[in-house]
Amino acid sequence: MNRRGSLLLAVAAAALFAASNARAQEKLEIFSWWAGDEGPALKALIDLYSAQNPKVQVINSTVTGGSGVNARAVLKTRMLGGDPPDSFQVHAGQELIGTWVVANRMEDLSGLFKSEGWNQVFPPGLLGLLSARGGVWSVPVNIHRSNVMWYVPANLKKWGVTPPKTWDEFLVTCKTLQQKGVQHPLALGENWTTVHLWESVALGVLGPDDWAGLWSGKLKFTDPKAVAVWNTFGKVLACTNPDASGLSWQQATDRVLKGGAAFNVMGDWAAGYMTTTLKLKPGEGFGWAPSPGTSGVFMMLSDSFGLPKGAKHRDAAMKWLKLLGSKEGQDTFNPLKGSIAARLDSDLTKYNAYLQSAAKDWKSNKVVGSLAHGAVAPESFSSQFGTVMEIFTSGNNAQAAASAAQAIADQVGLGAATPAAPGRG
Repeated sequence: MNRRGSLLLAVAAAALFAASNARAQEKLEIFSWWAGDEGPALKALIDLYSAQNPKVQVINSTVTGGSGVNARAVLKTRMLGGDPPDSFQVHAGQELIGTWVVANRMEDLSGLFKSEGWNQVFPPGLLGLLSARGGVWSVPVNIHRSNVMWYVPANLKKWGVTPPKTWDEFLVTCKTLQQKGVQHPLALGENWTTVHLWESVALGVLGPDDWAGLWSGKLKFTDPKAVAVWNTFGKVLACTNPDASGLSWQQATDRVLKGGAAFNVMGDWAAGYMTTTLKLKPGEGFGWAPSPGTSGVFMMLSDSFGLPKGAKHRDAAMKWLKLLGSKEGQDTFNPLKGSIAARLDSDLTKYNAYLQSAAKDWKSNKVVGSLAHGAVAPESFSSQFGTVMEIFTSGNNAQAAASAAQAIADQVGLGAATPAAPGRG
């Protein structure tokens, strides 16, 4: 072989080696807030993805912090700086649509939904929550329920009380428990859990139609019915622990399990914590009921993943999204996470007693969206709602809080482009 031929062969071999090496070095960066007790569910998904895509190196970029408060701040910096992750966790609904979709930073996934047949396996109400501007913008991996009250059956029996069905009944139960030495019957955690509690109080006081009316603009925050929410909320807060700001949501749950409190209102990721981490049996180690006043209503949120424009490893991200929306992916993840599948064809034999109960309610209850977890309001509203909460907790003035909430709603145009509740799943 002459020198020129040898040189060409060497170049070809180098190119082949480089291409092979590039394939071996293919990466996928997943950005989420699932860590600690929620980590095993994410790990199960990553392990499944890696088994299906062994040449892809998965980078798990987790930013810890309950409900994604810290993660959203980091994500904003990266998105605005032109360095998006390949796919990121986001609450389905206005948290994504009202922020990054309107800013033209996300890819439309309508084609993926069509090719995977997801328009037939995800409930119409959920599809509506994921859709806007003629596109579909994220893949839902689960359904969580926000309005759940947790307790320990043996403790309630010992104290001679039952789960209250209304907030008025709760306040009576609170006094009974205090007389029996349970000084702070309702366990509360860090700041975002206060908003989480508020939305359950609001749903219980207003009912599902007026709750939806707040977000569609049909009901003003200054309406007497909405002001009444704050009056009730103040009484409920008086039954909570004064050290709430120093507790994580898990620590608030622990307080119930250890008998220091009777109840905790938290999403059903608490069930995942109690079953996966603490190995408690649903119905024995812990019990549950709809938060007071919300029987027959399912306040939902959905963790989902989108595809930002400019993702460095788009092909690997598309494979990740396909896994998230698959039956295998959802039935691998959700039993560990303490959530139910977003798909209607889930294999419920893989789920525990609590999750089977939640799945039944999801199919039969009236469905509304969560404020605290991004379903019903854009981030421009929800990020400022903490200020409303501070106004209320500093002076216990219901009218002042209501006026502040309405001012923010007017400022961001709430109701003008925001859908109401997701509707029947």
